Amino acid sequence: MMLGPAIELGLPATVLATDPAESAAAVAGEVRIGRHDDEQAVRGLAEAVDAVTFDHEHVPAAILEALEAEGVAVRPGPAALVHAQDKLVMRERLSALGHPCPRWWRITSAEELVDALAQAGGRLVVKTPRGGYDGHGVRVISDPAEVADWAAEHDELLAEELVPFVRELSAQVARRPDGEAVAYPVVQSLQKDGVCYEVVAPAPGLDEAAQERIQSLALAIAEDLGVVGMLAVELFETADGTVSVNELAMRPHNTGHWSMDGAVTGQFEQHLRAVADLPLGATTPLAPVAVMVNLLGGEATDLVPGMRAALALEPALKVHLYGKGVRPGRKIGHVTLLGEDAEDLLARAHRAETLIIHGVKEQR
Repeated sequence: MMLGPAIELGLPATVLATDPAESAAAVAGEVRIGRHDDEQAVRGLAEAVDAVTFDHEHVPAAILEALEAEGVAVRPGPAALVHAQDKLVMRERLSALGHPCPRWWRITSAEELVDALAQAGGRLVVKTPRGGYDGHGVRVISDPAEVADWAAEHDELLAEELVPFVRELSAQVARRPDGEAVAYPVVQSLQKDGVCYEVVAPAPGLDEAAQERIQSLALAIAEDLGVVGMLAVELFETADGTVSVNELAMRPHNTGHWSMDGAVTGQFEQHLRAVADLPLGATTPLAPVAVMVNLLGGEATDLVPGMRAALALEPALKVHLYGKGVRPGRKIGHVTLLGEDAEDLLARAHRAETLIIHGVKEQR
């Protein structure tokens, strides 16, 4: 999804993919085949481009540190990216900076986990520090035995209190190398089985003062960590209106997909502008409300009939398919709608979602 804006901005883009059939490789003008954790493959990419950026956080820090030391423009740099790669590093740094976080514990033994459970009232969220996403690497436990397998695999685990949140919010910002930064409206997100399912922008019922306060928090985190590119700050909001940081993502993010159709500058274009050190674009919404619903793999393997029916039903609907093979629960695309009433827009977007992922028979 960065390739369209790259073409429009005149930025030649080279993709490193593990397989020519990957969705980005299938449409990129220049493709190199190799793994993100293969130093030679990453070096080969770096030698061919002016700047290196990412669509996930799993490139080993040691590779990026070596490239940066040799003068390669790595954006975001490894010193920033590590806070999205390692949840323990993120918690420690954000806490030291005074940014709001849930109460947390570094777990290195069964005894420490027992003690943390006692302090937390008998239940905890336990996370693997690295590698988890979309609900993977996260368990809610009441007994250390429930993560005994992780304890055997990892030297350290992250334990967090169960935050009594009323909803999840996301604050996205973009930052250039010189520090210029912009913020998008804070949005409300809903998860389904640990996967982002729907987004409403801006977050309903969040007044202007709260919007500005949360945007300022996200901008401060981007500045404090030296982020270049897009940063998504995922947050828990509690009943009294306070927020705490859940996780960080230093790339375009599910909670920002609405901006592709709902803002003057979509997040994918914005990320490229920041990485290429171009002036950042306006984040102004194009309608009072934008909604995004993720398409999670369902019954239909051929999405075209359902998409045709959805587009006929909703002429204002925007559909984005990712070119991925369909399997249950996999993110295979998303839809967006703009308007004035969030409840109505969500109902219509979910109706389109149902048609696309479950399919309809062709009318002849």
